[in-house]
Amino acid sequence: MTAELVRGQNHPLSQVRLEVRVSAGKPIVAGATLSDEQGKVRGVEWVAHPGAPTLPGLEVSKQAAADHRLAFDLDALPETVHRVNVLLALPSGVGGPVRFGAVAAPFVAVTGLDGSEVASYTITGLDAESAVVALELYRRQGAWKVRAVGQGYAGGLAELLTDQGLPEAQQLAGCINEAVVQGLARSVAAPPPRTPDGDRSRQAATSAPGPDQPYTGSQGATGNVPQGPLSSSPYDAPGPQGSTAPQGSHASDPSAVTQPAGPTAGGPVNYSHPGRQTAAPPPPPPTAPPARPGQPAQPVAGDATGWSMEERLYNQVWGMFEDLARSTAAYRSAVDFADSRMEQELDKVLSDPRSRIGGQGDAAREAAQAKHAQLVDQARAALDRDLAQLTAEAEVVEPALPAAYARWDNPVWHGYRVPMEIPMALRLGDLHLPESEGLSIPMLVRLPLERGLWIDSGRAGLDDSLADSDQLRRLAMDTAVAHAARLLAVYPVGEFTVHVIDPAGSGASSLAPLVQSGVLGGPPAVGAAGVADVLARLTQRVDLVQMAMRGGAADSLPPGLDTAEQLLIVNDFPHGFDDRAVTQLRYLADEGPAVGVHLMMVADREDAAAYGPLLDPLWRSLLRITPVPDDHLADPWVGHAWTYEPALVPPGSQVLQQVLAQVAAARRPWNR
Repeated sequence: MTAELVRGQNHPLSQVRLEVRVSAGKPIVAGATLSDEQGKVRGVEWVAHPGAPTLPGLEVSKQAAADHRLAFDLDALPETVHRVNVLLALPSGVGGPVRFGAVAAPFVAVTGLDGSEVASYTITGLDAESAVVALELYRRQGAWKVRAVGQGYAGGLAELLTDQGLPEAQQLAGCINEAVVQGLARSVAAPPPRTPDGDRSRQAATSAPGPDQPYTGSQGATGNVPQGPLSSSPYDAPGPQGSTAPQGSHASDPSAVTQPAGPTAGGPVNYSHPGRQTAAPPPPPPTAPPARPGQPAQPVAGDATGWSMEERLYNQVWGMFEDLARSTAAYRSAVDFADSRMEQELDKVLSDPRSRIGGQGDAAREAAQAKHAQLVDQARAALDRDLAQLTAEAEVVEPALPAAYARWDNPVWHGYRVPMEIPMALRLGDLHLPESEGLSIPMLVRLPLERGLWIDSGRAGLDDSLADSDQLRRLAMDTAVAHAARLLAVYPVGEFTVHVIDPAGSGASSLAPLVQSGVLGGPPAVGAAGVADVLARLTQRVDLVQMAMRGGAADSLPPGLDTAEQLLIVNDFPHGFDDRAVTQLRYLADEGPAVGVHLMMVADREDAAAYGPLLDPLWRSLLRITPVPDDHLADPWVGHAWTYEPALVPPGSQVLQQVLAQVAAARRPWNR
């Protein structure tokens, strides 16, 4: 049973491997200090912070965020350490709140590795303070305890660290703030090498084979991970031809795709994902039986790094995505090399007039073609080996995924219960490459959404045999409803609200599950008056929250304001929108995500062509997905064109209605 602590109260800890979870509502810096028996921090090497996130026995977040998970292994701490203080601070120089009195009361919870909560503490009574000691983990007679502290400091980190006896407090506080401001905390360390015990540490592929070096696949190859910003998801950057690429590429050019650094002379081509998190603790021992000698190890669900099963599965899916991208890139490179080599050999033969006649030229051509076929066959065999391993892993991982990551046909939905916590990510569909039609990788995006969604109901680039215009519009709206239902299902009660604008009522049949279950924030808005009303209320909400946060009066919001995350579904844009409504929509797209208002637009871009370039920033700010398979997504480090398939409910299935019924039932007591 969870102990809800008050300031000064302590509670025994029955385990030494723990997480401290922090929820603050706004980005804050989380850190920890180690101190001796007298409570003194002996030096900067005893402080874990975003610029130096790892110390023996503990690891903190690498950046400012609204939610943190700090990991502790108390047995691994040095023997001279008797106390561990968990610190929270508001970052300076980033335009955010400057005192804790302007933000919601931070909530901290001590949990086991399985997510079970041991103790929790809501830090109340803060006002002008910009740094606070939240918790203290301390030794007492050979056992560890946790104490709720809640000691705030108006002088920020410098004053807090000075109070703990650190001589270099001022300089270290400046370094921490500088690391947050400059984004240094988002750099990702290179992955560790593969270990003999089967730990899943993926490595980069080698460069294209040399003249006499056939492709041998990605297994056993080595490479370096480039240092870059840690992205929240692989599907966020604009891709080629105005499409959207996986998140992680943040180039200002909308058509740019982030590419890996070019190879050095004789060095490896780097195909590793630049934002893949590798600094998490090792996974638990695999539960699968050991492999026989000479046989590949059996895949295990959750064998990636992470402090919880959800995080391990998320990282494992990321690893599968990276492995498939790398293996396919190496195969294509090998085929290109084989083609280039055959052309060179044929050019050499044809450049000599003596070899153009007689059997000498024919023999040379046959030899070149045979060598080409041999190299391609070797490359394909290596790719097939990698695909077989990934397919076996996918067959193990898919059934183990939680509801937020699972397909609608996964049995996990039949045991669905409304969650108590927001998951790390959400599944929007599946991705595959032409060389791997039978292998799909879940497309996961981090929560809360950092970008809105544009579900393309147009026909641009689609085969005429796929669907007519009316069918595409219906499929696009079905896709929007499936995504909205999934968002409602994975958020706790009262923390997500959905609004719908359907000016002409053309999406009524698709919206029926949301309307009939009663999970919407109100009936779908129709007509010009309905559009104006919904947009006015949401833009007013954005204005109020922004003014409150900038003025340091977050607790002064109107009592009737819905503080939950808001999702606005817009069908058939721009029909029913005048110039004022279009301006409001662009405002929501630009300013809404920062204060919890998100867009999901179902539209054909060609229908909005009359507005000219006015709406181009709107389209670029949204993640484009399609209601039918389409190869418009590109990964940010190799640049493959990935085919996206939406996550739709199987025909005839009632799982969507069953899930929404549970969501609606859980919300009834909440709304009384």
